[in-house]
Amino acid sequence: MINKRREQERPMPDLDEGWWEAVLAEEGRHQAQKAPASVSRGAPRRPGKAEGESHASTNWDLVKRLFQHDEIVDLHVTACNRGGLLVEGNELSGFVPFSHLVNIPGPLDAANRSKLLDEYVGRTLRLKVIECVPDDGRIVFSERAAQAEPGKRAQIFHSLHPGERARGTVTNITDFGVFVDLGGVEGLIHISELSWGRVVHPKQIVQLGQDVEVEVLELSPERCRVALSLKRLLPNPWTSINGELSEGKPAPAIITSVLSYGAFARLESGVEGLIHVSEMPLEEGQTVKDCLHEGQAVTVRILHVDAAHQRMGLSLKPAP
Repeated sequence: MINKRREQERPMPDLDEGWWEAVLAEEGRHQAQKAPASVSRGAPRRPGKAEGESHASTNWDLVKRLFQHDEIVDLHVTACNRGGLLVEGNELSGFVPFSHLVNIPGPLDAANRSKLLDEYVGRTLRLKVIECVPDDGRIVFSERAAQAEPGKRAQIFHSLHPGERARGTVTNITDFGVFVDLGGVEGLIHISELSWGRVVHPKQIVQLGQDVEVEVLELSPERCRVALSLKRLLPNPWTSINGELSEGKPAPAIITSVLSYGAFARLESGVEGLIHVSEMPLEEGQTVKDCLHEGQAVTVRILHVDAAHQRMGLSLKPAP
């Protein structure tokens, strides 16, 4: 269900093509355009042929019709690589990214992922075209999208509008973000849009199968892409941080991450800052991990605040 809301104008993020490439970055699709990818089973591919790139015999009129009408097609899995499956059919061929397969049992290591993909070879899948780029010879299919009836995508895109809220289910969690099924169209919450605080990995914020409310940032119906945000449903703590904190002021905090060069600490307002190793009263031979651990309560001193870039420097040393 889509819920409209009225609120003050806020600048939308600049979601350029580099941002959108994250949608399939997990699959190594773009890296494969630079170097041949290894393929398991099936007929060998042409050297340098990128995932999603179709054969010359592809019927592009058929591909465009399938995409425009959101139709379902049955295709045969001929091979697989580290990113997904290669599929073919009558006058059709393309790529199914791993994240667009159904019944994936959560995060997998490289060996189990390769084994699972290899088991798909020889099977027939019901798919929808989610990306069609004739100039690049690229076709990307989705098994997840085919779970919704034909024509559902157009209905969803017609009902979605930037700045509105939507509800969906988390279908996949990757290093770069979270995929959310909006009822027949999958949107992406980029890792930068999950929280106003620092996010080491998206799995810290959401879980597979979780129902979430999100804000629609940007729509690209012709590419079947939806940019979503989780953090924009919450107040931005950085907008008022300058009035609450001043340089030199002590503040209670919780250590959230310990690294070789320092540690991150979260203040009560929810913002995080960096305590550089040079701002810790370490004894000779001590490391950061010798004196700090995640979850530890500390009192920090504010060194500087850069709200515009959401950065803050902290110190554990007493004021000079």
